[in-house]
Amino acid sequence: MIESNLTPMMRQYRENKERHPDAILLFRMGDFYEMFFDDAIKASKILEIALTSRDKNKEESVPMCGFPHHAASGYISRLLASGERVAVCDQMEDPRKAKGIVRREVTRVLTPGLHEESEILKADEHHFVVALAFQGKDLALAAFDLSTGDLLVTEPPGTALALQELQRLDPKEVLVAERQAETLQAFLDSSQFYVHFVEEWMTEPRSCSDVLRQQYEVQNLEGFGFSDDSAPAVAAGTIINYVRQTRYEAPIHLKPPRVYHLGNYMVLDRSTTRNLEIFTNLKDGGTSGTLLKLLDRTLTAMGARTIRSWTAYPLLDLREIHRRIDAVSAFVDSTITRGELRDALKGIGDLERIAGKISLRSANPRDLVYLRNSCEKIPVVLKLLSGVESELVGELRNADDLSYVAHAIASVLVDAPPVSLKDGGLIRDGYNQELDELRSISHKGKEWIAAIEAREKEETGIPNLKVGYNRVFGYYIEVTKSYQSKVPASYIRKQTLANAERYITDDLKEYENKVLNAQERIVEIEEEIFNLLRTRLLEVIGRIQATASAIGTLDAILSLAETAAVRGYVRPTVHEGDEIKILDGRHPVVETFDSRETYVPNDVILNRTSDQILIITGPNMAGKSTYMRQTALIVIMGQMGGFVPASEAQIGLVDRIFTRIGAADYLAYGQSTFMVEMNETADILHNASVRSLVLLDEVGRGTSTFDGLSIAWAVTEYLHDRADGGPRTLFATHYHELVDIPLVKERVRNFNIAVKEWKDRIVFLRKIVPGGCSRSYGIQVAKLAGIPDAVVGRAQEILSNLEKEELDPGGRPRISRKREPKKKANGPRQGELFGYAGDDLIRELEKLDPNTLTPLQALTLLSDWKSRYS
Repeated sequence: MIESNLTPMMRQYRENKERHPDAILLFRMGDFYEMFFDDAIKASKILEIALTSRDKNKEESVPMCGFPHHAASGYISRLLASGERVAVCDQMEDPRKAKGIVRREVTRVLTPGLHEESEILKADEHHFVVALAFQGKDLALAAFDLSTGDLLVTEPPGTALALQELQRLDPKEVLVAERQAETLQAFLDSSQFYVHFVEEWMTEPRSCSDVLRQQYEVQNLEGFGFSDDSAPAVAAGTIINYVRQTRYEAPIHLKPPRVYHLGNYMVLDRSTTRNLEIFTNLKDGGTSGTLLKLLDRTLTAMGARTIRSWTAYPLLDLREIHRRIDAVSAFVDSTITRGELRDALKGIGDLERIAGKISLRSANPRDLVYLRNSCEKIPVVLKLLSGVESELVGELRNADDLSYVAHAIASVLVDAPPVSLKDGGLIRDGYNQELDELRSISHKGKEWIAAIEAREKEETGIPNLKVGYNRVFGYYIEVTKSYQSKVPASYIRKQTLANAERYITDDLKEYENKVLNAQERIVEIEEEIFNLLRTRLLEVIGRIQATASAIGTLDAILSLAETAAVRGYVRPTVHEGDEIKILDGRHPVVETFDSRETYVPNDVILNRTSDQILIITGPNMAGKSTYMRQTALIVIMGQMGGFVPASEAQIGLVDRIFTRIGAADYLAYGQSTFMVEMNETADILHNASVRSLVLLDEVGRGTSTFDGLSIAWAVTEYLHDRADGGPRTLFATHYHELVDIPLVKERVRNFNIAVKEWKDRIVFLRKIVPGGCSRSYGIQVAKLAGIPDAVVGRAQEILSNLEKEELDPGGRPRISRKREPKKKANGPRQGELFGYAGDDLIRELEKLDPNTLTPLQALTLLSDWKSRYS
């Protein structure tokens, strides 16, 4: 459309849209938010609403669509969920009082990672926007949750660990400087996150340090653990610049940066969390059957987010691990106190997010009443902690009880206010005199009229005086002509009738104005009082957040204690040594499944002196993967500070858990199943430390049998022979040839899942026992699965043909032999791994016809071969 043909309102729209070209602009028009042009076409498809047009009868009609402003939250949530940015353009003045076109301005920009729309936010998860920043060779990452005010900062040592940390944080939006787009392109392509390239000024070191000092009112940033011109300062400053630009104000509830070091937490990458089913299951990507679902018995949103964070970040700090375990132990042993505290926590709302909404001025009356009800419960919670002996619980006991917050809200707001300020009726009677009077006028109009009428009759002595009302003249006093002589001089004639005169007075006119404007004024006064209350609460946002954090920690501790008590878990001993000793260990999730079988517990001992690598053999379905996974999950549960499913557990600190389990492919990225398998294996071989725990399941199964077996054997040797001693490893395999490795490697042990053969079937005993299994029982399992008998029978014949002796005459596995350096042509030759040294001899034998040899010729050949090959 030609610019000159635009109406003043559409020009106003264009001006605001030009300032936010990458966002869908919601343009407030009366009771609706409207969208125009390309925004309307795009939004109508996403929101599934009708696309219409403005000036539809004209040749250059403008596409448009819209929705009611009171339902905006749901529509905005859908736009954000689809990855769109949304700019909200509101009316900045009352249309009834505006001269000319109503002034409109963009009041906020909502992005996938930066909003407070409750339809999208999950109560048990943080909603992070993350900024990546390079400063020289240093890389930093800052994560901010607008809904809670949390700001986390860390310095990953390299882009690989940065990507792992991104995956653990699971941000909804990643901010990157435009100038660094090319540098990080490959990294960003593999991250699969929503990426937004921010303007250069937002990432300039000077701008970032300035905004941080301004936000926190400090002289320098050293108190936060980083310098003014460092990568962490740039990452955190980028976040704040971005928030201020999109929200048009400084976020009051923004907490001070919490710098954390990845070296203080166990590394759990995406592959490991997926394979161990920590947050989502492998079946359908849901939460049922996951570790978090099992552990999360929290009763508050803060507690749910806390226990999720503890599960994602198991500790490496022994002191903090022991503090948590001590706290959990205190409540496991105090059943009554634990129950009373859990009852007291019920009904405590999301204090962190309510504080965030107060800061963002989006909290409604019900939010504040929810805050009041929550704060009223906190003194009870803190009192119940008085008899609990634990260092960590003692710190929680010192939290602010926020009773004054509850009192302040209770004195202003009614117990059940409406959601919208415009509905009225949210301020208590007796709080404001003018408001009470207006309500009285509005609700008791007839009584007021009767009172005025009685007063005027008494003062004038006119017995038939009456007060009336009509839409044309408003309120009036009517006096019959027989009493005209008694009409006071203060009466002003309004209308003459045949038998009467109608008058008004200053008092009646004032009352009329009050009645006509009472409801509007009531809403105005209530809004003023509510906004004042919300502003007062801003002064204690930090205290509310601190108490919310304490409640979250307490709730998480109680959740772990409740799970431990219900499931019969024991207190683990977490230590600095290298031994993992678990007696009667159980898979915490699998044991909860309804099954005809009784869960069979198993032991595991891993260390770097005698039992570094356990080769686990046995048939499919016997429980090898379950055994390995339960070991990893018990380690995670212990290092996050909880009890574990075992009769005894001693856990030498694990810095990282690696898993190479199952088959997956990323064909879209040019990676086959076997390539993914090899990539994960390579990651383990390069990055596993002596403190790592490695789970290998069927390495080498993605290629041919000989290739796969060779790789599996070589990987095991490599992990064993490392100069530093290598990581503790559980290796489940169907290559029963690997059971020969302990013959040549001293810290490798064989275990197998016991089975019972009965006729041509097998019974799974689920017990892990020492020793290797020379059979995989694959054919028997195939029969259990319903493979036709003819196929099963033929498979047994083929298996019999394939089986052969695999040890050399010295009792050593042939596969363990290494290729020696080549000798001189006339020297003795050594056997090789994949080629036999006597190839020439074999060729001679193939050409030889023994029927044509004389005894002398045969003896001569034998003598010659002996001299050449012995």
